[in-house]
Formats: sequence, structure tokens, C-alpha cells
Amino acid sequence: MTTRTWLVTGGAGFIGGNFVLRGMQRDDIQIINLDALTYAGNLDTLASLKDHPGHIFVLGDIGDRALLDYLLARHHPDAIVNFAAESHVDRSIDSPEAFVQTNVLGTFHLLEAARHYWRSLPKERAEAFRFLHVSTDEVYGSLGETGKFTETTPYRPNSPYSASKAGSDHLVRAYFHTYGLPVLTTNCSNNYGPYQFPEKLIPLMIHNAVNGKPLPVYGQGANIRDWLYVEDHCRAIECVLEKGIPGEVYNVGGNNEKTNLEVVHTLCALLDELSPDSPHRPHQELISYVVDRPGHDLRYAIDAGKIGRELGWAPSETFETGLRKTVRWYLSHREWTDRVMDGSYRGERLGLEEVGN
Repeated sequence: MTTRTWLVTGGAGFIGGNFVLRGMQRDDIQIINLDALTYAGNLDTLASLKDHPGHIFVLGDIGDRALLDYLLARHHPDAIVNFAAESHVDRSIDSPEAFVQTNVLGTFHLLEAARHYWRSLPKERAEAFRFLHVSTDEVYGSLGETGKFTETTPYRPNSPYSASKAGSDHLVRAYFHTYGLPVLTTNCSNNYGPYQFPEKLIPLMIHNAVNGKPLPVYGQGANIRDWLYVEDHCRAIECVLEKGIPGEVYNVGGNNEKTNLEVVHTLCALLDELSPDSPHRPHQELISYVVDRPGHDLRYAIDAGKIGRELGWAPSETFETGLRKTVRWYLSHREWTDRVMDGSYRGERLGLEEVGN
């Protein structure tokens, strides 16, 4: 059996961490995991891989060209999968510079390193090499009451976060058309599942509800998102990596449109059921409404028909089954969330770093 090597950037984050954990269940994959461990990077997520011979963690930034060149020359990856990104819309409104630095300039440096590495490969390996860029549906802007985003929907980003991701998407596209670099891009809808940083809607609501704190909902909770279980997203990325056509874009969605208020109500009902002894039942009474954030897009919805027709991918989880799995996970892993909330998760590195020069 031939072992392939993937360089995964941002592999200590939410989606990247789930992707790495899934990849390490395979015998034919070695992963070089590059992560800068900003606030959303969490080595607790990777604790089960501490002694795994197929996983090498490297503390570093995708903007560090010398480090990228070193890793590519040392490990000779067959693919690069780029999850590394600043991704929280509220933070992008308050501090947009970090989003431009990582999402635009970081992606540029990664593309440059990949281009020079790819050109150095023997013909057969160069033809098999892939650069997969993981992006978001937010680059398309906001939908009205009808319609869905397709791969040809014009970009209309409305926040510094989505604008920076749009910029990175355009760079990836340009490197295919200008240099022939075999790139792939995926644009996904809202992910949820285990190991998600608890500033995002679902883990934040679970944490607050468990602790009897208010459940803050923007505006009237009418904003609509398409929800995708993270494990389904990771399967989609693997599918695109192995079957996708270079230069193509694939939208990945869960076909689960819900208003934010519907999500919170469903969470409260699940918590009432799964935590019957909670002193905070009924959890719905903890819901509070807060002032909406600036530029809050009303509705996102993904048409994932292309990846289904061409590559045979489809989500395995409904919103109901995925959310139940998610709530059960957070209820049985409260220490993981507590360590994020009190900051102690940032104090350990678990001996996973590679030492190089």
C-alpha cells in the first residue's frame, strides 16, 4: 500500500482538526499539520494523536515562506489542504487587519511556495499533485427569500471576513489560470459539530445553556443559514481532493436551511431531553435578543448539486441527527469547552511540535 503525504494548514482548528482526526484513521495517509495556534487553534483537539507516527505537528504560520519551503522540501507532500484562516465575522468587524494578513497574504505565500515546489516535481508526481483551498459560502453575499448559491454565483462579500476569503479564492483561481497550478476550491455552508470554538452559535448556546447563562440571539433570530455537519464536510473535502478536476470549484452544503432562532429552539429542546436533571430547564427561557451586528447577511443557501453529480458526494447527516450527535458530544466533553473558555487550552503543546532548522 502506497502512503501519501498531505500538508494540512490550520489543522488544529475546528474543521481542519476534524479533517486531521479523520485522516489519521486511514493507514495510507501521513499528515504534516501546520498551525499558528492563534486563539482558535487548539491542541486539545489533537490530543489523541500525541503518539501517532503518521501525524507531525508544526507550529508555524502560512505567511512564513522559509518555513513553507523547508516543510515542502523535507516532507514532499502529494497535496496541500489549506484550512488556515481567520474566520469569525464579529472579530473581522472589530479587527479586520488580521483577516487580510492571514486570508489574503497568507494564502498568497502558500500558493507561491506550492507553485515553486510543484514545478520541481517529476512529471508523474506533478500531475498527481493537488492544492485544495477550503473557503466559505459567505463570499457570495446575501440571498433573498429564494434561490441558492451555485459555483457560478457572482461574489458579493459583505464583511471584512468574507471579503478576505473572496480575495484568497481569486488568488487560487489566478494561480490555476496563470501558472497551471492544479488547484481545487470548496465553498461550504455553516459547519457544526465536535471541537468547534465556542464563539460560534451552536457551541456557544450549548455552553451557556448548560451553565444557566443567557442565550444571545441577534435581532429577531431571522437570519437563515444552511447547516453542514463537519464530518460530512470532511468527507466532501476528501472526495474533491481525490476525484475533483483541477481548476474547478465545488460547493458543499447540508441542504438544511434553518433560522438562527430555529436552531436555538431545537438546541434547547435537545438539552431539555438529554439533561433532564438540569436546574435550567426549560432552556428556552434563557433566550435573549441582542442588537444585530453590522452587515449581517439575511440568508445563505448552497446548491451542492455539482459535487453530487460529478463526484458522488452527499451528506450523511440530517440536521436533526447531526445536531443530536453534536449536543451529546459537548455534554460528554465539557472539559474541552471549559478549557477554551478559561484560556487554559493555550498553555499546553502536548509535545507535538516538530523541531527543525
